[in-house]
Amino acid sequence: MTDDVADQADSNRRHFLTVATAITGAVGAAFVAVPFLSSLKPSARAQALGAPVEVALGNIQPGELVRVLWRGKLIFILRREEKMLSELANNDDNLKDPNSEVVEQQPEYAANPTRSVRPEFLVLEGSCTHLGCAPIEDFPVRPAENWYGGFFCPCHGSKFDLAGRVLKGVPAPTNLRVPPYRFVRDDLLLIGQDTGVA
Repeated sequence: MTDDVADQADSNRRHFLTVATAITGAVGAAFVAVPFLSSLKPSARAQALGAPVEVALGNIQPGELVRVLWRGKLIFILRREEKMLSELANNDDNLKDPNSEVVEQQPEYAANPTRSVRPEFLVLEGSCTHLGCAPIEDFPVRPAENWYGGFFCPCHGSKFDLAGRVLKGVPAPTNLRVPPYRFVRDDLLLIGQDTGVA
């Protein structure tokens, strides 16, 4: 009986050691596999270079300009006030391309007087079409200067209205570009993808 008890104890010990070794090996394999599998996923930098960017619109106040990055480009999102929209018609005589006829500058759905899907929200690439400088906002209206609000490039003096249309007599040859975008919901904008524009 003593030999049977000893054999049973050895058998239990071997079984315990086998199970413990298998569990330890499985946990170790998981620790090795997780970093390896994570390395196969695109980096945040790679995603930023090509992936669409979501922008929540709920907190953007009328008259406020928000900047985001998409594919390494600065994107302006301006929530225009009614007064800003009403000023757009005042600029038509001063613009190089008032009807957005240079088709490469905007998708078809933004080839309208507001250059947008929804007049309230303007979405533009924040890069001057002259030499790629970043224009700054200059929204106050100054009729004495023939200025009805828009964007000003301090580097070389290019001016754009509140629809990103270029004024005559400045170095920039064309309007600011409109990137592909769409509204996922009323309060969520997707930059970089325009399939199913709402």
